[in-house]
Amino acid sequence: MAVATAKEVSREELLDFVRTRHRSVLITRKHSGGLQVSPVTSGIDGEGRVVISTYPERAKTANIKREPLVTLCVLSDEFNGAYVQIDGSAEVLDMPEAVEPLVEYYRCIAGEHPDWDEYRDAMRKQRKSLIRITITSWGPIATGGFPPGRAG
Repeated sequence: MAVATAKEVSREELLDFVRTRHRSVLITRKHSGGLQVSPVTSGIDGEGRVVISTYPERAKTANIKREPLVTLCVLSDEFNGAYVQIDGSAEVLDMPEAVEPLVEYYRCIAGEHPDWDEYRDAMRKQRKSLIRITITSWGPIATGGFPPGRAG
């Protein structure tokens, strides 16, 4: 039987954990004060910020522009795998400032693109935006399971 774990980690250990996991849930604050939850694909840029591709019309984008404090839960590919909660301050980059950061986003998620000019043109045509989260705090890297002492 699996026993739940919670491992406190340094910033570098956190970044190493998050770099290999791209499935996340972003939580922003709605205008009404409630919470808005979005499943997203995330990565880590060269400065250790979480990056997420989006569109300017999305609720999460409007929410962040109004209230930049966000929470992100980074999940493992396996639903029962390890996860971590990250808190931070987010900013939204719109076109044309978003083009090169979107290139970096693609690289940290999927590696090299076969035609970067084509990719840049597609991002401009789609009017994509980029969410960039500066990490301010994080929880332990956790796994689910029975509380210690209750397994078996």
